[in-house]
Amino acid sequence: MNKLDIKARVTILSMLVEGSSMRSISRITGVSINTVTKLLEDAGRACAAYHDVTVRNVKAAQVQCDEIWSFVYAKDKNVAEAKAAPDGAGDVWTWTAIDRDSKMIVAFEVGDRSAATAREFMFDLADRLANRVQLTTDGHGAYLKAVGDAFAADIDYAMLVKLYGEPTGAKGHERKYSPAECTGAIKEPIFGKPDPAMISTSHVERQNLTMRMGMRRFTRLTNGFSKKVANHLHMLSLYFVHYNFVRIHKTLKCTPAMAAGVSKTLHDMEWLVALVDAAAPAPKPRGPYRKKVNSN
Repeated sequence: MNKLDIKARVTILSMLVEGSSMRSISRITGVSINTVTKLLEDAGRACAAYHDVTVRNVKAAQVQCDEIWSFVYAKDKNVAEAKAAPDGAGDVWTWTAIDRDSKMIVAFEVGDRSAATAREFMFDLADRLANRVQLTTDGHGAYLKAVGDAFAADIDYAMLVKLYGEPTGAKGHERKYSPAECTGAIKEPIFGKPDPAMISTSHVERQNLTMRMGMRRFTRLTNGFSKKVANHLHMLSLYFVHYNFVRIHKTLKCTPAMAAGVSKTLHDMEWLVALVDAAAPAPKPRGPYRKKVNSN
């Protein structure tokens, strides 16, 4: 099987994590869209496995969690009328947990906004932390039982409940594209003794913006949304490993993984390509196998 050279694969993966669409990458690099898709699939699987094994025993003090909305193929309200909607079509929520100090994405979960997804997310987060932390989430009710079940009493947990009102000056069609205006916030301690000064979701909400800027699939009002849920998952896995282990944080002057003590090495895109190659299965022999027989 023909394989792109390292330089070409580095270019494609770099463009993916910088927010370029797959078809624009295909046009710019001269590589077929199927090749770009295959590389994304391979990279997504390799990165998901690497994150699962490597991001463990994270020593953090404050962790913030949030959910970010996107959709696959069509929004929930339009799936019933969509032609040939695939499995997984509709609204998709990405749950993320960030270490406030190192800015590392400790855990992420993709699914709906239900209590079941919240439970999976919180148990995964708890399994990756090395010590008791202060946790802050928004006011989404699904967090309450999920946090209690995953951490028991071994956590300092608070909710930041934001209050919203109509955006100032937005009327008619302008209101459709104007987000609600935050008019205040209530800090609600739930478990333990959370420090009121550290009850915040500012860092994880800023990370949501970084995700929207870095992944075309999250950009609003475009046709760059995911068409298949599998590719959506692959892109998220690639993005988070790149963000944690390759991308230098401007404030920290190192990668989040280095700041969190999970990695001692500054990795580059060549390392990411090597990670994909190492996870690839060994090629199978082509054509029928014929055992040579000694005629003597």
